[in-house]
Amino acid sequence: MEYRKLGSSGLQVSALSLGSWLTFGKLISDAVAEELMITAYEAGINFFDNAEIYARGKSEIVMGKILKKQNWDRSSYLVSSKVFFGLGDAKPNQRGLSRKHIVEACHGALQRLQVEYLDLFFCHRPDKNTPIIETVWSMHNLIQQGKILYWGTSEWDASEIMEAHLVAAQNHLIGPVVEQPQYNMFTREKLEKEFLHLFRHHGLGTTIWSPLASGILSGKYLNGFPDDTRLGAEGLEWLKDKWHRDDLLDKTRKLKIIADRLQTTLPKLSLAWCLKNPNVSTVILGASKVSQLQENLGALDTQTIVSDAILQEINLILGNTPIQPEY
Repeated sequence: MEYRKLGSSGLQVSALSLGSWLTFGKLISDAVAEELMITAYEAGINFFDNAEIYARGKSEIVMGKILKKQNWDRSSYLVSSKVFFGLGDAKPNQRGLSRKHIVEACHGALQRLQVEYLDLFFCHRPDKNTPIIETVWSMHNLIQQGKILYWGTSEWDASEIMEAHLVAAQNHLIGPVVEQPQYNMFTREKLEKEFLHLFRHHGLGTTIWSPLASGILSGKYLNGFPDDTRLGAEGLEWLKDKWHRDDLLDKTRKLKIIADRLQTTLPKLSLAWCLKNPNVSTVILGASKVSQLQENLGALDTQTIVSDAILQEINLILGNTPIQPEY
């Protein structure tokens, strides 16, 4: 396993990590979830990503039971949660980034995950209804209390992250060290353009999600629509509409030709492409089968055959390279 610094922090995170969105407590059994975590941990993965809203808290409960049962040395792994959406309840203070919800969400995550502290705690979305200083202060206080070690954001704009850094600097508080953005061959603007200033001047780390574009870049949809996939799951029609498009499938077919020529698989090529970006701290893998996870772990070796010439060839197929700002 390769380990990378989480931005400018001293935290070492495995280049590949395991996430639980849509799988733990929902699409897979608890036994499969345990197999996945054991396989990941034994392969050197040290970061397990979660959130309060995943399966309305059940995802964290499943992960917590596994962590308790395996009894791994607590210093050997990182576990995260995210705050914003709550558990899906609709009352006013059960979501958002107010001090009340942040503190209650942290306590809830600690109980469900059965840990004494969270290594990473993410603000899952920006909250337009809460002053940013309240959110920054709340995260700072949780760090001071030892309940979280680092905090970050997820799906925030560069300007919102900059505001958090400014508020933290003005008030001598601990600011965010990491952002969790979506990043894959079809979604590039934030990581390759918007965040460049944050990478250069604030040492922002990234824990990227959806590296396979919800499975499109796995190639599984090139010959029809298979059963038992996340894009076919009830309630995820919006995800299918976003990704299962003819134009993206056409590009995926061309990318598979490159993978075949390199004697690798499309998933490994797609993940290696993400890993080649030096501003990616870790790539969060989602898997519903151990065999999927084992194949995806091979992306670490695939990095070595993805040359600059291959990257240029991929860019020609994608046709979406962000235009860099002039400095």
